[in-house]
Amino acid sequence: MRGAGARPAVVTTTLLGALLTPLGGCGGPGSAGTGNTHAKVAGKPADRPTRIPGVGDRLQRRVPAASRQVVAVYGDGKDSPDATVELYAKRGSVWDRVRGWPAYNGKKGWTTDHSEGDRHSPVGVFTLSDAGGALPDPGARLPYKTSAAIAAPRWWPRTYWHDFDHVIAIDYNRVTGTPPNNQTRPGGYGKGGGIWLHMDHGSGTSACASVSRSAMRYLLRTLDPDRRPVVVMGDRANLRD
Repeated sequence: MRGAGARPAVVTTTLLGALLTPLGGCGGPGSAGTGNTHAKVAGKPADRPTRIPGVGDRLQRRVPAASRQVVAVYGDGKDSPDATVELYAKRGSVWDRVRGWPAYNGKKGWTTDHSEGDRHSPVGVFTLSDAGGALPDPGARLPYKTSAAIAAPRWWPRTYWHDFDHVIAIDYNRVTGTPPNNQTRPGGYGKGGGIWLHMDHGSGTSACASVSRSAMRYLLRTLDPDRRPVVVMGDRANLRD
């Protein structure tokens, strides 16, 4: 969840106090992120790349051949909570940049070996299969579950209350085809879980990636299961590796 998951990676589970089951990997209030520079990553549309810009062979090979939509989360640095999200669509052999937004990731940056509660976002390529939120479906193409159980707890600061109005589950250590707040962790709870794309509150998360409300609603209305969307996420150095 916010201020705090293809499929290999790891997620963080947040206990909601009064609730008996954890809400997910995005934890809640914590140390704020540093200033977000939100530098642009993709080239000009005229560049017409045949690869996801800024992504090296290691992760590029993990993007399924059938995928036609990629959400790329470019972290500013290994230890930074600041990021840029870019949406790419494949047309023929070309990956066109559709839109981009300022974003945030885990408060402590990125890791290739995520564990429960480490406040790092997992580096990797993960499918995007399910969505939901505390608010009604805004027209999502992905299966969407409206549930009050997804809402951020009211004992968090007010600035966090709308983090989970809309979320997209990142298929890291989770069962696909289930609501985002399903707590089953196939790889074990020590590997974390509940890694989402969700709405931001202006600083780093517990492990998720977050964007503005308008960006979330755009992604929900655009990501199409028939186009096999995935997220490619990590700090710039790890993505290029």
